[in-house]
This record gives sequence, C-alpha cells and structure tokens, in this order.
Amino acid sequence: QVQLVESGGGLAQPGGSLRLSCAASGPRLDFEKIAIGWFRQAPGKEREGVSCSSGRDGKIFYADSVKGRFTMSRDNAKDTAFLQMNSLKPDDNAVYYCTADPLLQNAQAMCGQSSRIRYWGQGTEVSVSA
Repeated sequence: QVQLVESGGGLAQPGGSLRLSCAASGPRLDFEKIAIGWFRQAPGKEREGVSCSSGRDGKIFYADSVKGRFTMSRDNAKDTAFLQMNSLKPDDNAVYYCTADPLLQNAQAMCGQSSRIRYWGQGTEVSVSA
C-alpha cells in the first residue's frame, strides 16, 4: 500500500507559478523504482495526464498542453515528487492528483492509462485567475 499526499495548490494569477509536492509513504515503498504521474481534472472536462515519470528509466512525459511550462522532478531520498508550474493559464484550473504505480513504467503510457493506475492522492486544487 502506498499513500500519496499532495500539497502546494492554491490561487495564482495568469503568468504566475505554483509548485505542487507529492509525499509518498508506505511500508514497502521503493520510491526510486515506482512510476509517478500528475493528473488533473477540471469541471466538465476529462481527466488529463499532465506529466508522468518512469521509475525504471527516469524518462518524463509531458502533455502538449503543459510542455515548456511545467517541470516534473523527483527527490528519491525524500520520497517526494514535484510539479513546478510556470506561466499558468486559466486553462490550468483543475484539481491536480499525484499518482503512483509500481508496474506502469512507460511514462507516456502511464499518462494515457489513468484507469490502470493503482495509487492516487486526494488531490489539490489549482485556481488561476486575475
């Protein structure tokens, strides 16, 4: 069992920045080997895989909608993942979820297969408004 706790959401102005954190814990957690993904869901919209990171090869996938603006990173020593969000737009308004899975080790595939992901955090809300 893996627990994921997101933090860092809130209100930002268009063009501003926020940094989301995802702290992972669990009795048999091997954070370095687990795949981590950030998803978001806005009201009335489908869930979107924003960025996913393979624990096996370190590759990181970004959705076209955030490429060049968002950066995902991991601190394996602290069992924590981050999503740095810059140049925020109103379209980025959503609840952001941290996810983890020990088996989905292809980063792009993980971001496209949310129904197969085993562990989800409770979500943190991001609002972008002037």
